[in-house]
Amino acid sequence: MHTSHCTDDSCGHGARHHHGPFGRGGMKPPFGMAGHLHGFGGPGGMRARRGDIRAAILRLLAESPMHGYQMIQELSARSGGAWSPSPGSVYPALQMLADEGLIVSEETAGKKVFSLTETGMAEVAKTADQPAPWEDAVQDDSGFGDYRQSAGKLLQVVFQIGKSGTNDQRTAALEILNDTRKKLYAILAED
Repeated sequence: MHTSHCTDDSCGHGARHHHGPFGRGGMKPPFGMAGHLHGFGGPGGMRARRGDIRAAILRLLAESPMHGYQMIQELSARSGGAWSPSPGSVYPALQMLADEGLIVSEETAGKKVFSLTETGMAEVAKTADQPAPWEDAVQDDSGFGDYRQSAGKLLQVVFQIGKSGTNDQRTAALEILNDTRKKLYAILAED
């Protein structure tokens, strides 16, 4: 058995392990925010109720067969970015719908393309008079989508500066963040 021995310098890693300025785990959400940031930004967008993804998939497939990624893109586009379901919600829903006999899949050009069965078409017909789930996402958003998207972009740049910025850049960013935080609290204090 051959083992290679290399020091950090001989392997090109420098004198210490580079995990970034925040250690091995990288940037973590601010204290108390873990679990609350998932709805910010484009990816993830607004969280939908459990039945919404099911109904949305059925409505999309009533128009034409699609693969999972197409459905995610289509739902995001139709909701104006207010609702962008994750693969972790779409693919289990597709499996559930297939298990119920409402959809079938066929391998096409290396992708699994889904379409409605007759039972699935009948299921869609039952709710044809109701607004599509993506329309509810847009109506329920109340302008929060722009806010959420902007906050997500802000967090991205804050994390980027924290991870790869110089000390001077981090100091300047910290001053801006502290000033911005005070201004935001002032907005909340207004009547």
